[in-house]
Amino acid sequence: MPKVTVDGELIEVPDGATVLQACELAGKEIPRFCYHERLSIAGNCRMCLVEVKPGPPKPQASCALPATEGQEIRTDSPMVKTAREGVMEFLLINHPLDCPICDQGGECDLQDQSVAYGRGGSRYHENKRAVTEKHMGPLIKTVMTRCIHCTRCVRFSEEIAGVDEIGALYRGENMQITTYLEQAAKHELSANVIDLCPVGALTSRPYAFEARPWELKKTLSIDVSDAVGANIRLDSRGREVMRALPRTNDDVNEEWLSDKGRYMVDGLTRRRLDKVWIRRNGKLAEASWDEAFKAIAKAKPGASIAAIAGDLVDCETMFAAKKLVNALGSDMLEGRQTGMSYPTGNLAAVNFNSTFAGIETADAILIVGSNVRWEAPLVNVRLRKAAKRGAKVFVVGPHWETTFPAEFLGDDAAVLHDLPGHVTEALARAERPAVIVGGAGLAKGVLDAALALPVQRDGWNGFNVLHMAASRMGGLMLGYAQKGGIADIAKAAPKVVLALGADEVDWSAFGDSFKVYIGHHGDKGAHAADVILPAAAFSEKDGTYVNTEGRVQFAEKAVFAPGDAREDWTILRALADALGVNVGFDSFAELQSAMIAEVPVLGVEGLADYGKLPKAGKGKASGAIAYPIKDFYLTNPIARASVTMQQCSAELLHGDEVREAAE
Repeated sequence: MPKVTVDGELIEVPDGATVLQACELAGKEIPRFCYHERLSIAGNCRMCLVEVKPGPPKPQASCALPATEGQEIRTDSPMVKTAREGVMEFLLINHPLDCPICDQGGECDLQDQSVAYGRGGSRYHENKRAVTEKHMGPLIKTVMTRCIHCTRCVRFSEEIAGVDEIGALYRGENMQITTYLEQAAKHELSANVIDLCPVGALTSRPYAFEARPWELKKTLSIDVSDAVGANIRLDSRGREVMRALPRTNDDVNEEWLSDKGRYMVDGLTRRRLDKVWIRRNGKLAEASWDEAFKAIAKAKPGASIAAIAGDLVDCETMFAAKKLVNALGSDMLEGRQTGMSYPTGNLAAVNFNSTFAGIETADAILIVGSNVRWEAPLVNVRLRKAAKRGAKVFVVGPHWETTFPAEFLGDDAAVLHDLPGHVTEALARAERPAVIVGGAGLAKGVLDAALALPVQRDGWNGFNVLHMAASRMGGLMLGYAQKGGIADIAKAAPKVVLALGADEVDWSAFGDSFKVYIGHHGDKGAHAADVILPAAAFSEKDGTYVNTEGRVQFAEKAVFAPGDAREDWTILRALADALGVNVGFDSFAELQSAMIAEVPVLGVEGLADYGKLPKAGKGKASGAIAYPIKDFYLTNPIARASVTMQQCSAELLHGDEVREAAE
């Protein structure tokens, strides 16, 4: 490990570190625009200049210069100060001074660094260069005259997303960043370029002119749009969530977020349930909470009651419903709304055991029944990293457009019992082989066939199940699984069914049941309900979520629920009184304590330990695989209520014409 001197301080740096990284290890702030820790080095903004000896008597770009033994680095010399002022002056030559009307104002790297490292005035008096705006789709607003050609957006699209959609045209002062053929950026991670852009060239189109960063309350939360559990920050003003931004968590989402997780938040204020409704003479009519509870009590469910959990529900809500159902003498609980019925006796057999960070290091990967780009875009980023490191990837299922080299083995699940020789050999020879079973592969025969594959080594468990619902692993830990799935509950024909935001269920199978919908959007579940009790969305309550790798995470309450809507656990607690049973808690703290006492691992943030994998059963995989997600942008009630997600679905997936304002 080489030793270098930074501003007179001797430090030791890792092999392969750059001078910029050495300076940061010494606690020195180095300004930069093009350099980013997760992208390749471009070295084209020149803002990170430092003075290095031995070397030429001129400032050097620290991001592209390796740190070597005996270097003397100065970050504060007059030469460095003058050089940075000159670079900043050049960057601002063509940059429009429109900070008051720029959406990046207040969180702009160029603003901050021009104050810290720039000159007091400009010596440039010629006309500024102007660049035409580009169409990058419904999510990204462009003002390309502000662009400083740092190429972060280009490198993100090529290296992280794996989609060559953004690039540079022309040369010199005519250079422009644009999407090829002026088409919209269509991939599932496109809006991350907004976070990466250090100036106001790429900003959020739906959020344009909505708020300034200092007006917003910032709340730590979890993305519920898929089962990855990306760490996010909800920015709210008053009672409205204005935007969602990714938080850095190297174990889960690094610092990226899917477009759906970022932009479905405008659906939180639309199609909301904010009043109690009761179905009278076939039509829903407004009612009071008392009337609703009396109507449910009148159904006299006794032990004939079931609870079905939706995809976005937190563990506390599921536990409260479980306590209510158990107190009435029933144990009919289910969370797999679409009818899946895989065995859940050992949760290691339905967990993403290699972890997201671990899958990057796999060297042979078999994907079964999963369109990873749509089911978990952030896991797709990890798979792309593995492929770039040399991993061989094979897919069983219908063809989808991968962002890495992959071989498709057909869409018949039976191929798992007779894999081609080169696939078997690749898995056998690999030091870290992995199999990923997705939503279309969650059937007993497919799971048994996948469990039989040789993907375990000393210190490595390569068996992975990729769920699609944020509530799934938490629900399985709390016992929301019948042996035969939701068909068992339908067969039992319970008098009362509690639908906890369950919008994907085929409610025609519950024709004789009294259906109580406890949820936040007027979606499919509410349409089928006999009583609607308005509840809180994920942003309106504290809650625990467990992602598909068994990671327990906590989300905080950002805003209050609208109208008469209440937090789910309070509704279930009041319902217990109406039905004359005791559920053992009167506050959220008591509820959480009871839940943790029953499932201790839910009280510890981090990876849960589910033990060893079970032995494979004798089930036979067969039949054509069909992916469950038909429209990436409209997979849950919040997204379906979102104007932005509807627009993305129409324009990016279904090729609708871009509508003008007058239309």
